[in-house]
Amino acid sequence: MTRKLPPMNSVRAFEAAARHVSFTKAGEELHVTHGAISRQVSQLESWLGTPLFRRLASQLTLTDAGRSYARELTSLLDRLAVASSHLRERGSPAAALNVSAPPTFTMRWLIPRLSGFQRQRADIEVRLTTSIAPVNFHENAYDIAIRGATQGLPGCTSQPFMTEVIVPVCHRDLMEGNRLREPADLASHTLISYHTAPHTWEEWLRDAGVANLKPVSTLDFEQMFFALQAALEGLGVVLVPLFLVIDDIVASRLCVPFGALGAKHRRYFANTDESSADIEAFYGWLLREGRDTEQSILAWAKAAGWNLDFAT
Repeated sequence: MTRKLPPMNSVRAFEAAARHVSFTKAGEELHVTHGAISRQVSQLESWLGTPLFRRLASQLTLTDAGRSYARELTSLLDRLAVASSHLRERGSPAAALNVSAPPTFTMRWLIPRLSGFQRQRADIEVRLTTSIAPVNFHENAYDIAIRGATQGLPGCTSQPFMTEVIVPVCHRDLMEGNRLREPADLASHTLISYHTAPHTWEEWLRDAGVANLKPVSTLDFEQMFFALQAALEGLGVVLVPLFLVIDDIVASRLCVPFGALGAKHRRYFANTDESSADIEAFYGWLLREGRDTEQSILAWAKAAGWNLDFAT
């Protein structure tokens, strides 16, 4: 049976453009022009019969179809790259780097970017596990443990690579009719929380000047992922890191009703108890990706009229 496959150059161009949400950055990665990426993406959209990007005057965003297709393509291309690398390097098998990270962070930030590291260092096989448990290198078989914290962990090398800004977010439908103009309006809404939250609603409400506010109801989940999904379904307002939901905000699936008011800060650290060139390479890549993420959020915040910084 003959496979009906899309044009491969167009697939590569779209996958790179989707990861960067930028034709220019995709062109730099693939060593072609912005225009070449745009033409290849248009060719793929014609082949598929559906738009993959929304092209506005000063903004490029993925459609829902584009976002779903990009996730599949990135996974497929990653597997192809790893399989091909293994065949090319039969004489010298890839070194394994075991990385532990929180579940939602891994799913929504780390995995979508990991193909970039694999392209740079095909000789390193990254093995991911998810956990929010306290770091213990003696009892667990990982080389790097990524955790969110306000300061580095004692007794190991703890390298910061990104600062998160935690703010209330909600589905855009909750904003209709000016129902969320100020923090006091939260009394008419459901507050969503999760057991792994680094900051509580009580803290945020106190800092926002409404310490005694009582919401109409609450929803509590074990993990951030479920709380975030509840917010995406319009069930209430949740405190989450901006970098995990910025794509949903840009696509208008989620809103930030109070801007940077009461924003909480925390850093992500790459922790290790050993030293190697592979660990240094992975940390360097994390640092570059973290800075890119911060710059993207700052650019969006500036366009939205926020006074946002990453001071902790």
